[in-house]
Amino acid sequence: MRSATLPESVPQPSAPSQPDVSAAAALPARLAGFDNDALQDTFHAQGEFLFLKEFLPEATTRMLIDGMQAARVEMNRNYLPGHKKGGSVSRHAIDRLAPGIAELYRSPALIAWLSRLSRQKLQISPDTDPHAYALYFYTEPGDHIGWHYDTSYYKGRRYTLLLGVVDRSSSKLEYRLHTRDAAKKTVEGVEGLDPGGLVFFDGDQLHHRITPLGVGEERVSLTFEYVTDPDMGRWQRFISNMKDAVAYFGFRQVFRSRRAG
Repeated sequence: MRSATLPESVPQPSAPSQPDVSAAAALPARLAGFDNDALQDTFHAQGEFLFLKEFLPEATTRMLIDGMQAARVEMNRNYLPGHKKGGSVSRHAIDRLAPGIAELYRSPALIAWLSRLSRQKLQISPDTDPHAYALYFYTEPGDHIGWHYDTSYYKGRRYTLLLGVVDRSSSKLEYRLHTRDAAKKTVEGVEGLDPGGLVFFDGDQLHHRITPLGVGEERVSLTFEYVTDPDMGRWQRFISNMKDAVAYFGFRQVFRSRRAG
């Protein structure tokens, strides 16, 4: 498998910046440089799961770090006993504070590449979905999320792209493949997610968790959600919004944009 090259460490920016033309321009060339037929085969052989330790170009990774620093002022801390503890920033705050991230989410080259991997015609999530792209902060000891699937409330399928932004931690992504395929043996794995790294999967198929953060550590990741059908029933939308408000972003981030509309 051909892999991208990323420096061992990405310097922290001194201040947030606006979208960098080089960040957007660097991605198509990087995507074309992979052995995409091999990646597609690996993705499907693993039950629609792919991990790449080095994925994004350095300029794009720097843009994500800039955007994360700008958006963290809107971080909503949440704690659900026995399940999760951490901080989150929704797409509505990212739209205002980190437009480069929103631009990357809508990248035609990225969407086409992910569609090829998944063998699906992927689309962006609706503008009202606070989970369409979001930052997840693990900044306090014990921050984690327990075993779960990324359940889709859409009428079609939903795919998750997880990108590493900061990882100065012992926290890991642990996962189980093929848990919903009775014909295959469950395969367990564990990976760290360095800045610029990638995990791509069907959220309804991958059983996964993030292990607890240690003292003095920090881990920040970014998720993009793409769908095969952007329609969602009214009841499903209500359930999805309430889950996002309680477990992730808070009522202000989830419902502020809807009131404004």
